[in-house]
Amino acid sequence: MKTLIVIDMQNDFIDGSLGTSEAVDIVENVKNKIQEYSKRGDEIIFTRDTHHEDYMETNEGKHLPVVHCIEGTEGWQIREGLYVEGAAIIDKPSFGYTGWGEFAFEEVELIGLCTDICVVSNALILKAQFPEIKVSVDSSCCAGVTPESHEAALTTMKMCQVEVV
Repeated sequence: MKTLIVIDMQNDFIDGSLGTSEAVDIVENVKNKIQEYSKRGDEIIFTRDTHHEDYMETNEGKHLPVVHCIEGTEGWQIREGLYVEGAAIIDKPSFGYTGWGEFAFEEVELIGLCTDICVVSNALILKAQFPEIKVSVDSSCCAGVTPESHEAALTTMKMCQVEVV
């Protein structure tokens, strides 16, 4: 079974406090990819960047001083129309989720935001924890902080044996 991991397709990353036009542009591609996996009956997991009211006092907040994805807010929510019934949601407090080792993946594809922060972090964690499975990223369903950093992250993932399509 294939697993689709949808990284942080949340309002704040699309058109909220950290949104970009590139993020807005991929929403339809992401929706189509999710529907493709759903129709096949494959596993779908959403991650949700999750912070709290003390965000600005955290290490991340000191380095990225833009309040975003505060649990319970509209910006924290997964974009309307993307979630499908039966999909899992993982709330993660930082860029990369470190609990992937608890899963029994056969093949994983990642999509979402931001290519150059959370997507690359999770792809590299997955490759480290599951070196023998295929891990891929669909570049048409990802967007970075900038187009240049998006491309740099794709290159980094390729170099680490993540297939970029």
